[in-house]
Amino acid sequence: MKTILVTGSSSGYGLATARHFLDEGWNVIAAMRKPNPDVLPASHRLRILALDITSEESIAAAIKAAGPIDVLVNNAGIGVVGAFEATPMKQIRKIFETNTLGTLAMTQAVIPQMRERRQGTIINVTSTVTYVSMPLAAAYTASKTAIEGFTGSVAHELAHFGVRAKLVEPGYGPTTRFTANVDVKIEDLIPAEYGSFAAPIFEAFANPPATTNESDVAQAVWAAAHDTADQLHFPAGADAVALYNARTI
Repeated sequence: MKTILVTGSSSGYGLATARHFLDEGWNVIAAMRKPNPDVLPASHRLRILALDITSEESIAAAIKAAGPIDVLVNNAGIGVVGAFEATPMKQIRKIFETNTLGTLAMTQAVIPQMRERRQGTIINVTSTVTYVSMPLAAAYTASKTAIEGFTGSVAHELAHFGVRAKLVEPGYGPTTRFTANVDVKIEDLIPAEYGSFAAPIFEAFANPPATTNESDVAQAVWAAAHDTADQLHFPAGADAVALYNARTI
C-alpha cells in the first residue's frame, strides 16, 4: 500500500487530494500548519501532521515522523491579487517563502529517501498563470513560474535514480481560499490610479467562462502520481486544459 504526503491539506485542493487518495485506499499523510482532524474522515490509513513549510525544523520533524513516502504533493501556497506597485515587499517575500522556497525545501527533504529506494514521485502544484500572463498577479505568477522551471530541471536529475517530478497546474478556482493567508486586503493593493484598469479585470474574474474545482485538481494529482511516462505538465480543470492546448498550439 502506497503512502502520499500532501502539504496544505486543511482546505481547498490539498484537502480534496488527501480525501481522494484516502478513498482510493492509499495511506495518506495530511500535513497542515494547524492540524485539524475534523476535516477528514477517521481512518487507520490517515495521519495528520503539523507542518510549516517555511521552517526547516518543522520540515525535518515532519519528514522524520512520516517515514517512507511514495508521493509528495507540494500543494501549500498563498496568493495575492493587486497592483505590483502597491504590494509590500514584506508580502512578496512571504509569498516566495511559501510558494517557492517552501516547495524547494520539501522537495530537497524527500529526495534522499526516494533516491535510495530508486522510486517515488514529487508533484508540485502551480497555476495556469504560468501559461498566460495575468494582470494584477505579478508576484504570485513569479513565485509559481519559478517552480515550473525548477520542476522541469530537477525532473532530469531525479530520472537518473528512477524518481519522477511532475507539475499539476490548476486553472481559476473562485471557491479556493486563494488569499486567505495574506496580511493585506485586496482593496489596499488597488490604488486609485489603477481603478479604471482593475475594474474590468475583476468583472471578468466574477464571470469566468470556465473554472477549476477541487476535484479537478485531485484527479490531476492522481493522474500525475500514476504516470510512468515523461509527461511533466498536468493541467487541472476545463479552463486549464483549454489554456494549455492553446499554448502548445
